[in-house]
Amino acid sequence: MKNKKVIFMGTPEFAVPILQMLIENTEVILVVTQPDKEVGRKKEKKFSPIKELAIKNNIETFQPIKIKEDYKYILEKNPDIIITCAYGQIIPNELIETPKYGAINVHASLLPKLRGGAPIHHAIIDGYKKTGITIMYMSSKMDAGDIISQKEITINDKDNVGTLHDKLSKIGTELLKETLPLIFEQKNERIKQNEEEVTFGYNITREEEKIDFNKTAEQVYNQIRGLNPFPLAYAILNEEETKIIEANINEKTIGKVGKITEITKNSIIVKCKDKSIEITKIKPFGKRIMEVKDYLNGIKKEALINKEFR
Repeated sequence: MKNKKVIFMGTPEFAVPILQMLIENTEVILVVTQPDKEVGRKKEKKFSPIKELAIKNNIETFQPIKIKEDYKYILEKNPDIIITCAYGQIIPNELIETPKYGAINVHASLLPKLRGGAPIHHAIIDGYKKTGITIMYMSSKMDAGDIISQKEITINDKDNVGTLHDKLSKIGTELLKETLPLIFEQKNERIKQNEEEVTFGYNITREEEKIDFNKTAEQVYNQIRGLNPFPLAYAILNEEETKIIEANINEKTIGKVGKITEITKNSIIVKCKDKSIEITKIKPFGKRIMEVKDYLNGIKKEALINKEFR
């Protein structure tokens, strides 16, 4: 594969191991990533993780603001294949159709399940018991191209977005390395997606970050896990936003929905629709992330009983 000219398109940390594998096994001639962000009061430029890796390996980067309007330079590079992973923009048809071996995408779900930009979050939030990686040919419709290969993993009850993200990034790297030789030898499978089985995992909205304790304890638990460590679930307590980082399901069924029914040494127990949720790690407004036991040391515990999360 060393003689195959690859253009890689990606942006976040998830795609870094994949690009590293391509650098080691192919000829990466260009890396396309999202424009630099301005962060902090001084508006300092922040490179994407993918750009940082490209620079480290002396690979040229290209950062169009709108890829649909600014893609000619990519075509001029005449790649054998374009490989994308969490790039963040819709790729124009000209890029999909031009390379000799096509344009393929590494997607973090078992397509046709969870098309969209946040499949890892939604796999946990929506209560999926398994997920995986799909290598697919790109098409004009989002995540709807023919499937080349897939690898499945189980989502365990303690997984959160962080742990599942890392597992899937590793699996995606391994699966792509196994699949590329078949593509270059034109011996790979090409399986149409079943449109009747399609579900979506769109980017998380601000509204989806807010906990609704009228849901079941399992749903609330999945939401907390499915947003940890980014962007984090929250609820309003004492008119302030409190981020809920970690929790467990508690079997207690007494109390009014949303109310704190009990304070233990290490947790705050809140009633949900059926059972309760036992909060063990939080980020109070304006403060750092902390264990609930440390938070309780700094306040009057009695004042929290019967307070309501909303």
